[in-house]
Amino acid sequence: MSALANIKYLSQKVAQGIDVDLMAKYGYSIEQLMELAGLSVAESIAAEYQAGRVLLCIGPGNNGGDGLVAARHLVQYGFQASLFYPVQPSKDLYKALMRQCMAFKIPLVQDLATGVASSDLIVDALFGFSFKGSPRAPFDEVLETLRSTNKPIASVDIPSGWDVEAGDPQNTGLCPDMLISLTAPKQCASGFKGRFHYLGGRFVPPDMASSLRIPNYPGTSNCLRLS
Repeated sequence: MSALANIKYLSQKVAQGIDVDLMAKYGYSIEQLMELAGLSVAESIAAEYQAGRVLLCIGPGNNGGDGLVAARHLVQYGFQASLFYPVQPSKDLYKALMRQCMAFKIPLVQDLATGVASSDLIVDALFGFSFKGSPRAPFDEVLETLRSTNKPIASVDIPSGWDVEAGDPQNTGLCPDMLISLTAPKQCASGFKGRFHYLGGRFVPPDMASSLRIPNYPGTSNCLRLS
């Protein structure tokens, strides 16, 4: 039986509440959660794809922060990582993550089409579960470019362009080959048709993990293949 059979799918409101509880009730910091999430993203990718050229498309929020962390770990796993980061926030958290990427000599790509053409794998870390509505510039054109590629895409938590609950009924979002759900799958994950669905973020306290019906992770792994 698939590990996904009994796990809970989260609505946007529940997912947001879990993040609040992890920090307010259990004492996690956003930096801790982002580091552990990004590590699990990198582990999931390394489990299924040969180390090669990977372009990480980074959004301006926490999903993008997870992508920046993942980039650093992917380099340590032997991947040749580069970043497409069109809107860089001014918050110290994201500036620090970028300094870390620069320390690992991860280059910034200015032209997305060129970056996609020269990569073997694309990581979609643009929008997370807080995203609603239609993407605005420049991300509308970013999604259009990514939708036109035949390179495999690994999406972090939510395929960009999807509604966190309804999924992609209008077929306007990305169609990833891999989805790495963080903490627990969101309701939209029921519509995922790609090859690899992973769960990442091995940091949920036991009582919360029980209520979410999260399966046990294997050994010392930070990720778990769901389907």
